[in-house]
Amino acid sequence: MPLTHFTSAGEAHMVDVGNKAVTRRRAVAEGWIRMEAATLSLIESGRHAKGDVLGIARIAGIMGAKRTADLVPLCHPLSLTRAEIDLAILAEDGSVYCRATVETTGQTGVEMEALCAVQVSLLTIYDMCKAVDRGMTISNVRLLEKEGGASGHWIRDPSLT
Repeated sequence: MPLTHFTSAGEAHMVDVGNKAVTRRRAVAEGWIRMEAATLSLIESGRHAKGDVLGIARIAGIMGAKRTADLVPLCHPLSLTRAEIDLAILAEDGSVYCRATVETTGQTGVEMEALCAVQVSLLTIYDMCKAVDRGMTISNVRLLEKEGGASGHWIRDPSLT
C-alpha cells in the first residue's frame, strides 16, 4: 500500500478526505512511565508538592488529543466527541499505565489523537516529577485498536510487543 501523505512527485501533502464517508471512528492507545518507588509513592499518596499528578496528566492528555493537528503537521483538525484518559498506578511494576480512548464522527480516524493523548499524559507526569526523579522512562506507546472507516476494525495482535 503506498504512503498517502506523499504526491506522485514525492512531495508531502495533507490527504484529501473530502470524498470519504462520515463514520464513527474510535482509537485506543496505551503507554507506561516507569519511575523510582519513592516517586510512585508521592504520586499515589497525593503528597507531591505540585498537586494531583494523575488528575493534571488526565486533563493534559485530553488537551493533547484535541491539539494533535497543531503538533503533527499533516493531521486533519478534528472535532472529537470523546477523549477519555485512564491512568493506573502499577506499584509492582514501578510505573503508571495510561490508556486513551478517542472518538469522533468524521471522515478520518483518530489514531494519532489517541497516541498523542497517551504521550502528553505521560510527559506531564514526567514534567511534574522530574525534580525528584530524572530517570523516569516513557515506553511502549502503541495503538491497541481502531475502528471505523474503509479499513474497518483493527486490533493489535497480542503477540506483538
